[in-house]
Amino acid sequence: MSLGTSHPASAPLQSHGSTIDHEEVAKFTAMAEAWWDPHGKFRPLHRLNPVRVSYIVDMIKAHFGGRIATGEGADTAPLAGLSLLDIGCGGGLLAEPLARLGGQVTGIDAAERNISIARAHAEQAGVKVTYLPCAAEDLVSGPQRFDVVMAMEVIEHVSDPTVFLATAAALMKPDGLLFVATLNRTVKSYALAIVGAEYVMRWLPRGTHDWRKFMRPSEIARPLRQSGLTVHNIAGVTYQPLSDLWSRSNDLDVNYMLCASR
Repeated sequence: MSLGTSHPASAPLQSHGSTIDHEEVAKFTAMAEAWWDPHGKFRPLHRLNPVRVSYIVDMIKAHFGGRIATGEGADTAPLAGLSLLDIGCGGGLLAEPLARLGGQVTGIDAAERNISIARAHAEQAGVKVTYLPCAAEDLVSGPQRFDVVMAMEVIEHVSDPTVFLATAAALMKPDGLLFVATLNRTVKSYALAIVGAEYVMRWLPRGTHDWRKFMRPSEIARPLRQSGLTVHNIAGVTYQPLSDLWSRSNDLDVNYMLCASR
């Protein structure tokens, strides 16, 4: 039953294939049913999500200032009036809370099954999000540009990070923001994100990540500069096992998030 809050069904947009890694798409398609299980395969993302959302909102408030919502209702809808693009949105774990905060959110993913799951969940929850089964490069030839473009925990799964970042930058409005979150390529990240998360704690299925595809902050900043962007904020994300909580920190050795603008 449709609630009238979500997404018309549409044929898949055709991908140029320049950044899609089809093995990665197949991997996440196979796990699609688990997206909204907080105790399942995507449990780490569920636990990480509040940190991601608070970082994005804080950076948006600092950047857009008077353009964002003020006055009555601003606390519950601080993103009102802003368009946001979530690249590699998966089942919508990030898109939905940002839409609840007033953002006009579009989520895209190359895995059609992810989009089906995201659409169904948003409709059931009464949250308005536009979901499209496509890659970022499929949107570049169109007219729409976004105030905020997000590539959170996705760049380590694409075939060409440089092309991917240039594409993400091209989808921004001139005064927009770009967010990237990923894993650093360090000995510590191999020990914690691969050995610890996939083999010891079994938070993630083995093979979810390839340590060789993790990227150092400088390896992201360089192609962004080539696209005319400057990284103006970077924050580490650390996990506290005793409290089972993630938090922002100055430690960039494993997980980190960055924000860039022109």
